[in-house]
Amino acid sequence: MIRSPLWPPPLWLLVALQAVVSAASLVVEIVAGRMLAPYVGMSLYTWTSVIAVVLAGFSAGHWWGGRLADRPADQALRATAWALMAAALSTALAGLALRGAAGPVLSVLPQPIAGITALTLAAFFLPSLFAGIPAPVLAQVAHGASAAPGRALGAMFAAGAIGAIAGTLLAGFVFISWLGSAWTLAVVTATYLLCALICLALAARLHRLPLAAAALVAGLAALAATRPGPCTVESRHFCLQSVDVSANPARPTRAMVIDHLVHGISARDAPEVMFTRHAAMLDALARLRAPQPAFTSFHIGGGNYALPRAFAARHPGTVTVAEIDPEVTALAVRDFWLDPAGIEIRHADARQVLARDTTRYDIIVGDAFTDTAVPQHLVTQEFFALIAARLTPDGSYLMNVIDYADRLDAVAALVATLRSVFAEVELWTEARRPDPGERIVIVIAAGRTATATDSFTVPAPDRTTFAALGPRFVDQLADRGLVLTDDYAPIDRLVGARD
Repeated sequence: MIRSPLWPPPLWLLVALQAVVSAASLVVEIVAGRMLAPYVGMSLYTWTSVIAVVLAGFSAGHWWGGRLADRPADQALRATAWALMAAALSTALAGLALRGAAGPVLSVLPQPIAGITALTLAAFFLPSLFAGIPAPVLAQVAHGASAAPGRALGAMFAAGAIGAIAGTLLAGFVFISWLGSAWTLAVVTATYLLCALICLALAARLHRLPLAAAALVAGLAALAATRPGPCTVESRHFCLQSVDVSANPARPTRAMVIDHLVHGISARDAPEVMFTRHAAMLDALARLRAPQPAFTSFHIGGGNYALPRAFAARHPGTVTVAEIDPEVTALAVRDFWLDPAGIEIRHADARQVLARDTTRYDIIVGDAFTDTAVPQHLVTQEFFALIAARLTPDGSYLMNVIDYADRLDAVAALVATLRSVFAEVELWTEARRPDPGERIVIVIAAGRTATATDSFTVPAPDRTTFAALGPRFVDQLADRGLVLTDDYAPIDRLVGARD
């Protein structure tokens, strides 16, 4: 028999519990995508896996909670309290589980879909499962304790939905931005523990053992939160890492890693040397195709600002960069020797910037990525028409692309789409035969005229020769390519690896 002074529980308390648990579980879902990014990127596959795994966990938890709800109310609430402590423990250890599982899982399952799904399961299935248990129990208690059970059930379902909305907004707009992923999970852990203690109070079972368990979980959460993660800076958009790759400490060189990919390498004493193939091609082609030596340029994506820094150091033409994340720019200033005084930087989406500003540029450079794919809204026919409208008459658009050499489905679609807007479209890559299945870097050049040469050799940082692919091969790609539009641009699928 329940003897708690809180019995029968007021409906508002049960509604509040339901809303808080639901909000906390959705915070974990949003944080899961951010925490996976340093290991597998932030792609369509990542979010699909996160949503599927979290929903699977909730479903299993609801089923389990429904079985618990058939018990006497005090027993069901006590079991729910233990489930919430398990949710707190698994949430507190999610980061450690992710770091421990990443290496083994991704080595055994290199295929992206299988690897990302397995890694998500390893870290985030259990937190979702245990967080799904309270809802049926709390709904059953509300139903049994209320004089108007129908209205009580409606209030409980509404509370779950409102909590989910609140958790999503808090994670995206507040917690990750101000606390980072690890401390956000620590807050969720504390929230689950508080809800567990309330459930124990309702069941009149507030004894030493549950309190000791709560203290243990809290300690583990604090330990997990204070352990250093992979990010040098965790911004609202990315996990940013600054990695020292200097061969000589007296001549520092650093790489910027955004999520899990190197987006640029810069040397303090050699601003004009490009250390990656894509930057070397973009730099050389910009100079070869520019209508004047002091050309103007617009850069879609800043990264470590290696290319804008080189342009600003080499000639007096204006350099404009649209970088969506101010923290990327701040890190480039701090660790990559960027002088922002010589560059016009706009912290906004590049498509929005180009749509608002009618300035024309001699060179526009596309070097923005979400994982290994260019964001969908930056690969469409409509966007390329906007690019063409912002180029001078003899200007050129240069675009960095990653694809698999034995397929080139993404490149074929981009060529077909660009050809619907530009008179001349070229493909440039390293002048060597790629290995079977190799992921290669290609730069697409589009404009009114062809480049004056079909090959060039530049330091990257070793001397490397790059060449334009033959016109007949480019024609074949265009013939089989899908024209991408704002309505349909499946660039993630086109780039994605196959077995």
